[in-house]
Amino acid sequence: MTAPIIVLWVYIVLLEAGGLVGFLKAGSKASLIASSVFALPLILAALGILPAVVADGVIAFLLVFMGVKFAKSKKFMPSGLMVVLSVLALALRFFLK
Repeated sequence: MTAPIIVLWVYIVLLEAGGLVGFLKAGSKASLIASSVFALPLILAALGILPAVVADGVIAFLLVFMGVKFAKSKKFMPSGLMVVLSVLALALRFFLK
């Protein structure tokens, strides 16, 4: 397993964990559903079913989406944390190729 794939699996786990925490703490079904919907193409890319560029696109989309949300709310949790994780994931996937 290559380093970019390991980074992707860690990101997937953290994404799903965030959705689960949102559901358990705030009762947010939307958080749980959204994390699962976005995790699906990431999982398929990690397994080699979809090209790696799909995973990078999904992470980039989440970066922009959560970045806008963070800019509006100024609350670090959860959007600010997702921005940091997304930047790290993209940077590591790029530099560890």
